[in-house]
Amino acid sequence: MHVVPLIPDTADIIVQRSNPSTSGFGALVDAAGAQLDRADRAEHAFASGRGGLQEMVVERARADIALQVATTAAQRATQALNMLLGMQI
Repeated sequence: MHVVPLIPDTADIIVQRSNPSTSGFGALVDAAGAQLDRADRAEHAFASGRGGLQEMVVERARADIALQVATTAAQRATQALNMLLGMQI
């Protein structure tokens, strides 16, 4: 049995935020995209017999959570923008 330590998702976001060219929301989307790429690689590794089922499931769950966080952030930003645009000046 091969045990691989889990690396927290927050480490990816912190690395992305250290780059001054990306905004907070941009870093969030980049981190979600990177997590989706890792999930795809884990699925391909499992399908080709090089990876384990646990790694594939964990990576896909992480990708789903990252996508939900990015979607929620986009919805809240849209709501805030709609509220600002709806104000009477």
